Amino acid sequence: MSSAPLHASRAAVRLGQRCALDLCTSWPAVEAEHTNAMVMDLFNERREITSLAVIDNERPIGLINRDIFLSQMSKPYHREVYDRKSCIAFMDKEPLVVDAGLSIEELTRRTVEVGEKALADGFIVTREGRFAGLGLGVQLMRIVADLQAEKNRQIMHSIEYASVIQRAMLRSSREALAVMEQDATLVWQPRDVVGGDFYHFAQYEDGWFGALADCTGHGVPGAFMTMIASSSLTQALQQRGPRDPSALLAAVNASVKAMLGQSGDLSESNDGLDIACFWVDRREHTLTYAGARLALQVLPPDETTAVTLAPLRIGLGYADSPVDQHWPATTLTLQPGSLLFATTDGLIDQIGGPRRTSFGKRRALTRLAESRHLPTAEFCRQLSDDLATWQGDELRRDDLTFFCIKVASLTC
Repeated sequence: MSSAPLHASRAAVRLGQRCALDLCTSWPAVEAEHTNAMVMDLFNERREITSLAVIDNERPIGLINRDIFLSQMSKPYHREVYDRKSCIAFMDKEPLVVDAGLSIEELTRRTVEVGEKALADGFIVTREGRFAGLGLGVQLMRIVADLQAEKNRQIMHSIEYASVIQRAMLRSSREALAVMEQDATLVWQPRDVVGGDFYHFAQYEDGWFGALADCTGHGVPGAFMTMIASSSLTQALQQRGPRDPSALLAAVNASVKAMLGQSGDLSESNDGLDIACFWVDRREHTLTYAGARLALQVLPPDETTAVTLAPLRIGLGYADSPVDQHWPATTLTLQPGSLLFATTDGLIDQIGGPRRTSFGKRRALTRLAESRHLPTAEFCRQLSDDLATWQGDELRRDDLTFFCIKVASLTC
């Protein structure tokens, strides 16, 4: 019997490029002329050996599985018949044979192609065609799991850093919201580490601008969409100013469609956003709103029912959104002390309650009316508690963003 020495460079491992050599165990091999009795003796002496390679002039020609061999040899009269015969009688003539330098990724692919046999029997590792040792399927699964865990760790690290970038992108809007109105609260809770909701607030000499948007998807895809849509909105504000929400939505629609190539029949994606966009004019004491599938609620100071500024039921940027689509604007007189409230569908569509139904808009507006004399922070806390109670053990379905602003003054 022979045992091949293990003399291979570990340079690939140092570089982080794992290969078949990392799984190679220098177990003994048997020559083709060795008898089954000799194989039996070896299996009895080395109980840790699960398979034996059969070689001919140092080159592998087969693989003997311990369990299969012992099962065959334990049958009546098999010892008498096969003990003196060549060990090739019970070997697998087509084992998985790989070069020591084969990458783990390619080794995994080859193992999957061969099937369960390679996982159970293991595989033969060679160098320049000569037997180097055996690799076990369980070792391969363990190293693949370790590699996947490391990849997942790196991905999560990247996503967590992406969260820092996304929050930094939104920070200026939060700061602007605090300056615009002393009593204003915004809740932004991505379902995952990053999310597909974003907001934009900015103060100007004669008023202030606000927008709340819900992009396609959540997690990383949603976060990519927020970068695209937010940059489109920022560019539109720079070019057109904040006072015409209708024109801003048209510009964002055209920009998103252009960036994603969502025009014509050859579009590879169908992504976009829903958005509520509004301008508060301090000189005219008015509010102008335009929306795409996201409404804005206005609760006057002495009323118990909010006025719903309804959106157009066409989203921005989608493949079926016409590039020249117009989202009409609504303008109304705004009284000091009025509450402005808007939410993405992460609040409204959340499943929960005794019948596993959606939270709905009515519950949110009821809480708004009941809390209209409280600070907006308290209202948002109560609404968040209502949602948590409603959700119960149900999973969060989507990103959650909503805001409440009490318009304190309309003087410039």
